[in-house]
Amino acid sequence: MSYEPNAHRVQVAILRHLLFTPEASFADLQKTTDLTSDHFNFHVKKLIEGEYVSKVGRLYTLTGKGKEYANRMDTDENEIERQPKVSIVVTLERKNAKGEREFLYQQRLKNPYFGFWGRLGGKMRWGETVIEAADRELFEETGMKAKFQYKLLYHKRDFDAQSKELLEDKIFLCVYATEFSGDLIERFEGGYNQWMTQEEFHRQGKRFESVDEFMDLMDQGVTFAEREFFYDESEY
Repeated sequence: MSYEPNAHRVQVAILRHLLFTPEASFADLQKTTDLTSDHFNFHVKKLIEGEYVSKVGRLYTLTGKGKEYANRMDTDENEIERQPKVSIVVTLERKNAKGEREFLYQQRLKNPYFGFWGRLGGKMRWGETVIEAADRELFEETGMKAKFQYKLLYHKRDFDAQSKELLEDKIFLCVYATEFSGDLIERFEGGYNQWMTQEEFHRQGKRFESVDEFMDLMDQGVTFAEREFFYDESEY
């Protein structure tokens, strides 16, 4: 099973119980539910198989993995809290033959936001530093290497323009480089890379509004910003 915000209520109840005690017996854990022993045992085994709970003798306790997961719980609502996605945004800048500023842009070729243009990047992995994540994403998506500087933390929330429903909640860690090497891979699964001036970028049909602001904020030396954007359903 996948332990996401919609985890089974019984398993969430077990984790919540163990969050507030070093260990508990099967009977103590079962008291928090209205299940038969066989049915309840099924959920306990799922947690043990997932290495969220361990059994020592007749007692159950949270593993290290289970403690980290349960610590994300809203204990008032008895559910795992949803959290913003943390992603890396990579800005590469160069001067073209005319001396104009060009940036490496990427067209997203997967859903959601299929066809939108923006900066390249991706999700930060567990245990990575910001620069390690940037190095990995850049190489995976372009085949290039760069000397990065960390510049900006940008919190972006996307809403449906009609219903006002929150679609995505993201934290972007923005890095910047003018020193890079390697031959650019233009197309890869999920995206297309192209050097463009900001004016050329503005002529693209679909683009993320936050992209210009990334560069403006970094130029100004701003290190934190928080914004909201609204999209029509047909766009995402």
